[in-house]
Amino acid sequence: MSSTSRTRMTGIGRVLVVVYAIMALAATGRSLVQIVEDYANAPLAYALSAASALVYVLATVALVLSGRAGWYVVAWIAISFELVGVLVVGTLSLTHPELFAHDATVWSGFGYGYFWVPLVLPFVGLWWLVRHRHGIPEPEAVQVVIEGSHW
Repeated sequence: MSSTSRTRMTGIGRVLVVVYAIMALAATGRSLVQIVEDYANAPLAYALSAASALVYVLATVALVLSGRAGWYVVAWIAISFELVGVLVVGTLSLTHPELFAHDATVWSGFGYGYFWVPLVLPFVGLWWLVRHRHGIPEPEAVQVVIEGSHW
């Protein structure tokens, strides 16, 4: 593992990965139960729940591996897709509630069923990606050199 990968997965990076992993598990479990038990009554909502689960799984893996250029791009794509999904589904669930009448998705109401974590999470994820761009070294402490007189 490179030093860049190690420095990225400290502090807020680790917390972010843990939250994404929890959302991946929650969305996957929810979508599986919905699809197995009652898919015919709300296929759109349940398909969107499954899509959100896939996005959370992909974002989790991509964030863990974001020290590699290709995975950094995948993380950007997954988290951007997540943000668009939350905003579109959240808006549609409020403006066209009949589309989600039977059961809500993870992103319905901008994630109100998950305490709005789905709305906040992509903003935090994108902020973290901006702060940890691939190829840009972590900031180092500046060393101050005090020079004496040359005389």
